[in-house]
Amino acid sequence: MIDRAAGALAEATPLPMVARVKGLSDRTVAWLFIAPTMLLLLAINIFPLIWAIWLSFTNYRANRPNEIIKNVGLSNYQRILGDPEVWVAMQTTATFVFWTILFETLIGFALAYLIDRKFRGHAFWTTIILIPMMLSPAVVGNFWKFLYQPQTGLFAYAVSFVTGIPNTSIDMLGNIGLAPWSIVIVDTWMWTPYVMLICLAGLRSIPDYIYEAAEVDRASPLRQFWSITLPMALPFIMLAVLFRGIENFKMFDMVTLLTGGGPGSTTEVASITLKRGAFESWRTGYSSAFAIILFVAVFGLANIYVKALNKVKQR
Repeated sequence: MIDRAAGALAEATPLPMVARVKGLSDRTVAWLFIAPTMLLLLAINIFPLIWAIWLSFTNYRANRPNEIIKNVGLSNYQRILGDPEVWVAMQTTATFVFWTILFETLIGFALAYLIDRKFRGHAFWTTIILIPMMLSPAVVGNFWKFLYQPQTGLFAYAVSFVTGIPNTSIDMLGNIGLAPWSIVIVDTWMWTPYVMLICLAGLRSIPDYIYEAAEVDRASPLRQFWSITLPMALPFIMLAVLFRGIENFKMFDMVTLLTGGGPGSTTEVASITLKRGAFESWRTGYSSAFAIILFVAVFGLANIYVKALNKVKQR
């Protein structure tokens, strides 16, 4: 009797607005909520890209906005690809990317492997190791610039104490041979904790029962590392390499703060060459073409790398 009365009351009561739109799926409702944000993000990212592509085919100069903009076709791209300075900057960038990724990956994975042992106080040391990553690049650049000072810097005193070379002779930022390595050291110090975190996540994702089965089979720790730990953590290592490779390819702030591209053009990476062309020589169209070339290069290499990463994950 009570159920029938409740049913009759429900039929007689008008449906609320929520019930009228009940036919919408959860996916549709979710898209309705996130659509405004997605449109805003697309506008912020897509419009500058389209604008840069259009400028790359023109002779536009930002310091002469009233001049008539002429379409120059592919001449900006031809000039860039035939410019020896651009290729030198690209080679310098590739060198920085190679050495920073190599050191950050090796040291980061080693630290992650040690912390995964869960020794006493591992949480405290993990926090200490993460401190460089939490600092602003501007702070890190100025901090290390002070450390590298030949007369008063602690780095020069430490090297002098170990090698016996006078500290005044150790000019990390002014020496042509040492300046590139000074940037590699700073970038490795700052971003190795980032690689460590990703590698640590990979190590923590390995089930314990696999190691237990290996111990039953009397596998040595070295055998467990090569047959279990490294293969199962490899996708995470490759993911860290991908992230750091993209970031280091557009390295700018650290180099600008430490050396400004000097001495000479020893540490002038592609981003600094791009900045000088755009905001010192005011060749906006030319620099836009250079930016598009860099974008295509990074996007293409990253796409190839992601395909290789997917193959590793499917094994």
